[in-house]
Amino acid sequence: MINSNKLKRINGEFSRLNPYSLPVWSDGHYSNIPTFQYSRITTHYPEEPQLSLLSLLLACCLFASLAGCKVSYSFTGASISAEIKTISVQYFPNRSRGVVNPTLSQDFTDALKDRFKAQTSLELINGIGDVNFEGEITNYGTQPMAITGTERAALTRFTISIRVKYSNIIDPEGNFETTFSRYDDFESSIDFSSVEADLMEKILDQITEDVFNMAFVNW
Repeated sequence: MINSNKLKRINGEFSRLNPYSLPVWSDGHYSNIPTFQYSRITTHYPEEPQLSLLSLLLACCLFASLAGCKVSYSFTGASISAEIKTISVQYFPNRSRGVVNPTLSQDFTDALKDRFKAQTSLELINGIGDVNFEGEITNYGTQPMAITGTERAALTRFTISIRVKYSNIIDPEGNFETTFSRYDDFESSIDFSSVEADLMEKILDQITEDVFNMAFVNW
């Protein structure tokens, strides 16, 4: 007996036998051939989202605005206008009335240049750049600190002060002129000449970092 619930696949379609129409053998042939009721199974897939013209225009506007941004960022946290291409550092003369150090001016000038070369991609030039640094050393000396019970200083403070003038021809609002000071203490029993070079290198590194931050990080 034909199972009326059995599905047959015909040319990619499913059909169900009509249970009310069964074949009958009569006069050498079949009559009452069962008919088939066809039902096509259609699978509907979600339409792919279409990018509207408005969305495309908004994306183009966003890209254009980012491309025209004038501020670039470095891993140091500095923000430097993309219009600034060159930087210059003038010689800092030593006008301190304290301890005499004949290499101080050149040491600081070179240290400031090295700072900018290491932390920016600006071209360092000899003339006047888009941003320029100049100034003078105003203090380089020692003084006793921490008086003990025997009225003898247990520590001596070594201080360096440098006046810096910063000029930015691209963004003059960022211009400044200020004095940067740093110090370090050492035991008074130690001869200053034996620690001067190390202390000076440490303090100059701190001052160049302060100058960089004020010019390009705006702290």
